[in-house]
Amino acid sequence: MKFTKMHGCGNDYIYVNGFTEKITQEEKPELVQRLSDRHFGIGGDGVIFINPSDEADFEMEMYNADGSRAEMCGNGIRCVAKFVYDKGLTDKTDISVISCGKIKYLQLFLNEGEVDSVRVNMGAPELAPGRIPVLVEAGEKSGVDRSVCDGYVMKQSGESIVDEPITVQGKEYKMTCVSMGNPHAVVLMDDVTNLQIEKIGPHFENHERFPNRINTEFVKVLDRKTVQMRVWERGTGETLACGTGCCATVVACVLNGLTDDTVTVKLLGGEIEITWDREADLVYMTGPAATVFEGEWS
Repeated sequence: MKFTKMHGCGNDYIYVNGFTEKITQEEKPELVQRLSDRHFGIGGDGVIFINPSDEADFEMEMYNADGSRAEMCGNGIRCVAKFVYDKGLTDKTDISVISCGKIKYLQLFLNEGEVDSVRVNMGAPELAPGRIPVLVEAGEKSGVDRSVCDGYVMKQSGESIVDEPITVQGKEYKMTCVSMGNPHAVVLMDDVTNLQIEKIGPHFENHERFPNRINTEFVKVLDRKTVQMRVWERGTGETLACGTGCCATVVACVLNGLTDDTVTVKLLGGEIEITWDREADLVYMTGPAATVFEGEWS
């Protein structure tokens, strides 16, 4: 099986051409775990299969490193754009990519005939708790659909969760919850550099309030146009970048009145620019995409 190793700001995945490589759905979770292993495999934050699509130009079929399916990856989809253009699967610089039924529209920027950065229309942020999903305290707000667990309920619509307390490992944090096609909890902090993310990240990911687990962004606002972010991704752990997490972070910062609508997000692996067009209710992400190497897995 031929593959290409790629990354966006250090968020690295193994890319497989689904037009030519035929792997059954039953085989993929275990294969993904083997390929993603950084000691005994190729190494990556997961695997992305690039497939034909009747609804868009291409399909992105994404898996986390633990073999679980993921709905969307902002860094991953930029690399999909680079892959299909650089390998001649398209000659267009405006393409559409579908992932888990959601279509994204991408603009490709070239340097010496190859893609080096991509702007993605990531769509509208979802703030309704039941659509993220995140549970809310029972009886606290209206719109409850059904009881889920002691003290918490699921609601499909209603007020958003902005700067709301959550207790993790006995400590109270404030979170703002956003879905960008996958679920995010954004936690604002005074210091993220010295955060022991490997200790607190798993407890956020598997907290009882997140029935589908959660990606958690730990964020320090530097000024109205710049934030610093570290991310714990469900099914993978800490990564050097997260595109959807950057989008969720900027939406959360705007909702809390802390930044302008266009923000540079500083990550361990680089920088990504996010704009939330609030009039159109669309989030745009612009960032790099790079090829690391190619190989063949036997």
